Amino acid sequence: MMIVATTNDLAGYRIVRSLGLVRGITVRSRSVFGTIGGALQSLVGGNITLFTSLAEKTRQEALDLMIAHAEDMGANAIIAMRYDANEITDGITEMLAYGTAVVVEEF
Repeated sequence: MMIVATTNDLAGYRIVRSLGLVRGITVRSRSVFGTIGGALQSLVGGNITLFTSLAEKTRQEALDLMIAHAEDMGANAIIAMRYDANEITDGITEMLAYGTAVVVEEF
């Protein structure tokens, strides 16, 4: 089981080896139907569930890719994990999950 934390250390664990930067990146675009549906939802106001769902799926994909990268390096934890997103062009967004892959042991 991979431990993923936004902190620089893990309570109850000691870092025995740092393996370096890991990342997972995905680039997504909104479909025409999603854009139209989101625009219609925005007329009513409140949570735009189509975009919320897309954002959550995109973050999860980036996270899964980052975890796979860390597992390939032999890590059992990722510390200092962060997300970053950039709009590449209108309707196309890059989502990056990154952190430091480490090997930890329980105290």
